[in-house]
Amino acid sequence: MKLKQRVVLLAILLVIFIFTKVFLIDNLDTSAANREDQRAFHRMMASLHVELDPRLDHTLQSPWEIAAQWVVPREVYPEETPELGAVMHAMTTKKIIKADVGYKGTQLKALLILEGGQKVVFKPKRYARDYVVEGEPYAGYDRHNAEVAAFHLDRILGFRRAPLVVGRFVNLRTDIKPVATEQLLGTFMTVGNNTCFYGKCYYCRETEPACADGDIMEGSVTLWLPDVWPLQKHRHPWGRTYREGKLARWEYDESYCDAVKKTSPYDSGPRLLDIIDTAIFDYLIGNADRHHYESFQDDEGASMLILLDNAKSFGNPALDERSILAPLYQCCIIRVSTWNRLNYLKNGVLKSALKTAMSHDPISPVLSDPHLDALDQRLLSILATVKQCTDQFGPDVVLVEDRMTLSHL
Repeated sequence: MKLKQRVVLLAILLVIFIFTKVFLIDNLDTSAANREDQRAFHRMMASLHVELDPRLDHTLQSPWEIAAQWVVPREVYPEETPELGAVMHAMTTKKIIKADVGYKGTQLKALLILEGGQKVVFKPKRYARDYVVEGEPYAGYDRHNAEVAAFHLDRILGFRRAPLVVGRFVNLRTDIKPVATEQLLGTFMTVGNNTCFYGKCYYCRETEPACADGDIMEGSVTLWLPDVWPLQKHRHPWGRTYREGKLARWEYDESYCDAVKKTSPYDSGPRLLDIIDTAIFDYLIGNADRHHYESFQDDEGASMLILLDNAKSFGNPALDERSILAPLYQCCIIRVSTWNRLNYLKNGVLKSALKTAMSHDPISPVLSDPHLDALDQRLLSILATVKQCTDQFGPDVVLVEDRMTLSHL
């Protein structure tokens, strides 16, 4: 064989060797990632039920200090949280030392300071569990139980981007009024035999107060994120106009995602995939009201999209608002880890897992059965949407490997 032919043959063999090696490495890496996803799922399932127990492993720290140390740019709490029950127990039992009107927003809430100086946001009960909110998917008052359910769904999906939430009963007469600011106290009233308040917010009205059962009010408390992690607010690229007859661009432009991909912070980094994750999360809970979102300040697109304010959820179990999934079906990309987790949760596992996770909560049962059933049905719709994408573009384009290190300092 001539020298030239030998060189060509050697080059061909070298190319085949390189491609074979790359293919094997890719398959090994993918297989290893899938195995880790499966192990993470089993760890989550094993830790679903959280006992509200005041005992701490780290007795030299308060529950508030422990929770503050959990927060890093890509998660609010770590995968393994043996002290989670103690932190949530403190949220639902610690004495209220100050009560004020809620921070800016459209819905009624109160800002409470608990013993030890921890801020929490209290959202009062407005509806019975079986009440169906009719109208637009973002209609009605905030649902306190939706905040509780959304937090536990965040755990189940493995996102860990929602602040801690737990149900709590407060006595408005003995727990709140003695420590209330004048501004909050001025919104209290008595309706029949019930103590009520209407607070200060964009839609707060004296004619629409939230009322306790006598003096006892059911609600949810959300743990305030540490002040060392200031938040930055962003307009959601798939936000609604909230104006009748006026559509947002994404509602009529099928190529809208291509435009989003060319703008910061969606042109690089994890933010667009966070938007996709959030669309899946919001579709499952029926939240069509995420017109803005928060991340940590000065992150240059690297921090997570924080899943705050999930109370416009679980309003109507019969309504599946497909437009919530627009980021998914317009961009046709999804994290491999998210895709794997969704597949592990099918065949009734999601409903069962969420029911178990919420069973410890003081306001249990948190959701009615129709809402739990709706979750499993919506999951099937998400899986079908991803399949349509993979059929059209192929799994190599749709399934994106993006595993960011979640280091704790």
